[in-house]
Amino acid sequence: MDLKTLFAQAVEESKNLSDRPSNDTLLQLYSLYKQATEGDVNVDPPANPFDFVSKAKFEAWAGLKGKTQEAAMQDYVDLIGKLKN
Repeated sequence: MDLKTLFAQAVEESKNLSDRPSNDTLLQLYSLYKQATEGDVNVDPPANPFDFVSKAKFEAWAGLKGKTQEAAMQDYVDLIGKLKN
């Protein structure tokens, strides 16, 4: 299978994991997904300094700046594979 197919399959599998991942792992999945589907961060940081969730998501995604979309897809697929086992 090609990487895009594996990625799409991993996205579907992420919705049916037996155990809920930790918040850190969820943040990692979010940032890898955004990097894989949109590339480098392309939105402004959250304006509300007390919106900690949005700030954490933004910073996690911004931390992947420069990672190729293909590398992000592969990392996402690998992480879902680890979480399934």
